[in-house]
Amino acid sequence: MALHLLDHYDAILADLDGTVFEGGRPVPGAAEGLSGRRVVYVTNNASRSPEQVAEHLNQLGFPADADSVLTSAQAASTLASRELEQRGISPQGAKAFVIGAESFKELAQREGFCVVESADDEPAIVLQGHSPDNDWARLSEGALAIRRGAVYVASNLDTTLPSERGLLVGNGSMVAAVSTATGQRPVSAGKPGPAMFHVAAQRLGSTHPLVVGDRLDTDIAGGNAAGFDTLCTVTGVSGHWDVLYSSGLNRPNFIAANMRDHLPGWSATVTEGGAAGGADGLQVTVRAGEEGPVNVMAAEALAAAAPLVWKHLDASGSADSRPEVAVVGGDDLARRAVEAWR
Repeated sequence: MALHLLDHYDAILADLDGTVFEGGRPVPGAAEGLSGRRVVYVTNNASRSPEQVAEHLNQLGFPADADSVLTSAQAASTLASRELEQRGISPQGAKAFVIGAESFKELAQREGFCVVESADDEPAIVLQGHSPDNDWARLSEGALAIRRGAVYVASNLDTTLPSERGLLVGNGSMVAAVSTATGQRPVSAGKPGPAMFHVAAQRLGSTHPLVVGDRLDTDIAGGNAAGFDTLCTVTGVSGHWDVLYSSGLNRPNFIAANMRDHLPGWSATVTEGGAAGGADGLQVTVRAGEEGPVNVMAAEALAAAAPLVWKHLDASGSADSRPEVAVVGGDDLARRAVEAWR
């Protein structure tokens, strides 16, 4: 059955890596779920320009142009201007050193910065975003500029970057190296801050958008911080158990296997201090509804169980820890679904 949840919103603000595509292949169900909808793709990946991202999306079967893409590099360039203005420095013509891709340098130039290649040029600001070409020399040059007083702005702080082979080193991990060397933490423009989602919604004139993502601490937390409803697709970084034990802004409003598939009829009940949950723990029993692919059943089981677990965690004051919780299947399909959790 189709996931009709998306029909209740006037726009979709969708993450890319792990939600829409993974490396060079589309995530199953993403193209069908987004077909015919108003979409802005909101990505923390600053290694490619909006034009390059749109071209990649087109190659994978997603209609897109540069205006339907919002990257953290774009947001960082705008944020950098504001940071300098707050310090009484005009951003127009101000010198900027960019640790990142050529497209990030181009975006900084569009913002009015004069991009330089050395700390000796005394840049007023250092911008850092993901690029496979960020090496020791580039990081060190940025560190020198920051130690000499340059304002430090990062596109995003994602520690990992999803790929077809697994999780690669993300911009946040490289930022950690510069921060350790300088003692300075950057201002971050990307998710989980709310600004990117507000800008994306404004582009479409949307008043009731749905934020869709696979990562709790960036996509979901950022969408919630922006005041929008959120859908976690269990297709990328955050697994089923991560969602089950999530707290605060990291909790999504909705959970699904992807943006296309839904199986009705799944339910869950709770037993306080059940045998499997331990004396002070919690046991949740999931019962199957409609049958489908195991990954879709796993997401439906999670969607049924999570609200009950969250209520228990909040009531017990243990939402930020991992107390004993047992989730069991009450029938063969439900057992298969829970066993597929990661």
